[in-house]
Amino acid sequence: MTERSVFSGRTAWARNAAAPVRDFLNTESGSAVVLLAATVAALLWANSSSSYESVWTTTLSIQLGGDGISLELREWINQGLMTLFFLVVGLEAKRELDLGALRERQRLALPLVAALGGMAGAVLIYLAINAGGPGAHGWGAAMSTDTAFALGVLALLSRGAERLRVRVLTLLVIDDLVALLVIATVYTESVELVPLALAAAFFVVLIALRYAPAAARAPAAAIVGTALWVALHESGVDPIIAGLAIGLVTTAYPPARSDLERVTELARSFREQPTPELARSTQRGLASAISPNERLQFRLLPWTSFAIVPLFALANAGIDIDADLLGDALTSPITLGIVFGYVLGKPLGVTAAIWLGTRVAVGTVKRTLGWSSVVAAGAVGGIGFTVSLLISSHAFDGQQLDEAKLGVLAAAILATLLSWGLFRLIEVLPESLRARELAGTAEDLLDLSDDVELGRDHVRGPDAAPVTLVEYGDYECPYCGRAEVVIRELLDSFGGDLRYVWRHLPLNDVHPHAQIAAEAAEAAGSQGRFWEMHDRLLANQDKLSPTDLANHAGELGLDVERFWHELRHRQHAPRVDRDVESADASGVGGTPTFFVNGRRHHGAYDVETLSAAVRAAQTRARAVT
Repeated sequence: MTERSVFSGRTAWARNAAAPVRDFLNTESGSAVVLLAATVAALLWANSSSSYESVWTTTLSIQLGGDGISLELREWINQGLMTLFFLVVGLEAKRELDLGALRERQRLALPLVAALGGMAGAVLIYLAINAGGPGAHGWGAAMSTDTAFALGVLALLSRGAERLRVRVLTLLVIDDLVALLVIATVYTESVELVPLALAAAFFVVLIALRYAPAAARAPAAAIVGTALWVALHESGVDPIIAGLAIGLVTTAYPPARSDLERVTELARSFREQPTPELARSTQRGLASAISPNERLQFRLLPWTSFAIVPLFALANAGIDIDADLLGDALTSPITLGIVFGYVLGKPLGVTAAIWLGTRVAVGTVKRTLGWSSVVAAGAVGGIGFTVSLLISSHAFDGQQLDEAKLGVLAAAILATLLSWGLFRLIEVLPESLRARELAGTAEDLLDLSDDVELGRDHVRGPDAAPVTLVEYGDYECPYCGRAEVVIRELLDSFGGDLRYVWRHLPLNDVHPHAQIAAEAAEAAGSQGRFWEMHDRLLANQDKLSPTDLANHAGELGLDVERFWHELRHRQHAPRVDRDVESADASGVGGTPTFFVNGRRHHGAYDVETLSAAVRAAQTRARAVT
């Protein structure tokens, strides 16, 4: 089949099915490069022209009648645009709580302890250096890791270590949440109670909007969210906390198969009657099938990663560096406190907190990483930038602010070098030990609801294989047909280390022959020829009518009369229904959907991507044996 032979692997479904966190992990190095370029540009600008400060201190006012908000351009970025950045942080935290690694609440304990330990270690070192001095009140500048830079460094230093990167992302999300709470409380000089009460009321309205009609929900949420931001600003509390609050109440859920089927009906209706009304209802139906959390992340993530955060760096990282500033910084408790707090306090705090947590505070919770990976992750945590600069702008001004900014930049460089050294040490470990260090001792949180059963499931490959690849598929789905080429290559490449399981998920609303084809495969299986029929159906997806199926059975040498009797009386429909029920229980809405050792595979299913997922599972399996 020529269409399958030219399969490139990256289908529209594969691209769009990826969770936002995976999208971010795939683009993190690019966003980190853009952020670094903006930082360098800010330093060059500040050291070559006096216009740097004059531009960012330009006042911009928005007036409505006699009232309005007047802020410097830098403040509009720090308090306005950065609200969207922290909205994405809140959205990702909520998604991890609803769908990700933290949906099992017990697993939240250790990342929480580790994040708090890292922040505490950094702050304690800062306070020890600044005790009794004028910079002691700026301890918050030494506590928060920069998400973009940290993940960018991980992308370059630990390619393929997905578990490490996801765990670090969890720490960063908690880190940002706590840092924002510190900004909203410690670094808020005065609070107006009436606007704060209004902000609380708007927040309640925002939560209640989930019960509003779907069509009005998004515009109403935008209006209420803006009102929440204005009320917080008027109260004296940094309004960026509004972004975090909105993100934490925006639910995430996988698309239900019933919603996808409804979308299909809407699209079919539009195809029959292409009217503006049906076009609008179809568009709304398509959007409503995806959770509001993921819709927002999809829209905002490119802007926050490649525009807003770099613009923040451009507006805040500029320092007029001269010999006097460098000389003062070498002995400045503020600069030294930030540098040593990040470079030493973060890794020591993270490591000590996890050590204590696994033995005392958290009880039986196991580490998800080996100790060398824990220390390396803590070193990456020493890369502070965005929130550190944000807190510095609240805590300091003048010479002290420049010293703090210089400390933040120096700490980011030194922590990156330390991280590089630690990851190089991990790389020289023996393969088995390196695998254990990257895998830790905790078992993976599984997404597949029904375990593979040898007497029930159709399995290719040895029973004792360390990696199991489960596919929910539809014989009429063209992407399943194309993916079959990939599966065969994987089975050839991994040999006895991989077994493959096919489970039925006929999408009857879009593929009229999918159900009978699935039952035909089971009918062939009752005569011991399941895989032969399976291969034939995927190779001839345009020949799935009842007559075609009978022809396939005859050419395979089956007892056609028995085969046709079983099909006519639908004897194998319950078997197919069991697979569909397991798909629903596992949150599967479309085909093909893959699970690798029980964990759902997000993203493309080309040979390279699936091979990487299988190798990672192979590494984890070896580490725990």
